[in-house]
Amino acid sequence: MTTITLDANASVSESADETMQGVSAGLVNAGLYSDGPRLLADVGGTNARFALEAASGQFESVIVLPCAAYASLAEAMRAYLAQVAEGKTSLAIRHAAIAIANPVDGDWVQMTNHHWAFSVAELKKEMGFSTLLVVNDFTALARALPHLAPEQKQQVGGGVARAGGVLGLIGAGTGLGVSGMVPAGRHWIALQSEGGHVTFAPSNEREVAILRFAWQEFEHVSAERLLSGVGLELIYRALAAIDGVASENLSAPEISRRAQAGECAICDETIEVFCAMLGTIAGNIAITLGTVGGLYIGGGIVPRLGERFFQSSFRKRFEQKGRFSSYLAQVPTFVITAQYPAFLGVSAMLAEELE
Repeated sequence: MTTITLDANASVSESADETMQGVSAGLVNAGLYSDGPRLLADVGGTNARFALEAASGQFESVIVLPCAAYASLAEAMRAYLAQVAEGKTSLAIRHAAIAIANPVDGDWVQMTNHHWAFSVAELKKEMGFSTLLVVNDFTALARALPHLAPEQKQQVGGGVARAGGVLGLIGAGTGLGVSGMVPAGRHWIALQSEGGHVTFAPSNEREVAILRFAWQEFEHVSAERLLSGVGLELIYRALAAIDGVASENLSAPEISRRAQAGECAICDETIEVFCAMLGTIAGNIAITLGTVGGLYIGGGIVPRLGERFFQSSFRKRFEQKGRFSSYLAQVPTFVITAQYPAFLGVSAMLAEELE
């Protein structure tokens, strides 16, 4: 797998015809899709990840683009296709699928944590695709869960997954994604959920104080307000204010860095509070959906915390549900360590759409 990161100065093709140039002749060989490679995208509030799927599960030319560098999703897609086509004999892209961090209900898509907005039908026409599937990113990620290899996930705490049991999913990044997988005979049904926007509920006095601080800025404090990149920053400001300590204008990555380097006590508590809150919400999902098959943790924040997350009180808070603590102790929790897991899910959904 080739990974390339483009900067904001990457060139962009101007015509729709030019955007169709994305596949090198070298990809054309036995076992590949007869109608050409498929374009896959995993679009978050910060980055858009693109890949070509030459054959089932074979992802090539992975490129990560910063969303802020492009005026629209179409412009980012043209930049990607121009990059992979550069200096190569190319074929047209007929089929594409996009997993996007946003509710997908109808033709119009307006991102929650970024300014991109588009009509699915118009984007399909503009790009010249025969097929364009647009789905919620965590629905796509949920579809990938049954396909994860043992080395693509790491268990946190105890519990044993029950074969054929419901799977849960939560992930913090630019926002907070929630989904699940429900078995239906020999198949799975991925839930289209916006569970990250449920109302946040504190679990101790410290979290009550953080909630009161957040109420000064927001009328409604959702789980996402605290369990996200900007949520880390909000927790940090709240803890500093509660303790009467001067806070700095720190970004989420800097808070995480200082915490892991042992340079800042408030930053370390911020990470600890974040992990505990995530455990509470994850436990809520596990009880609500009955995720005896396991609860999976995706998103961009937790994997970057590394061992700090495994040392946190996440799992303790996950099980801390009073009379249902013994129930949750049996439910395993896993951190997804696969680099681009959403491609697996959106690929499967596109394949079903074409069938």
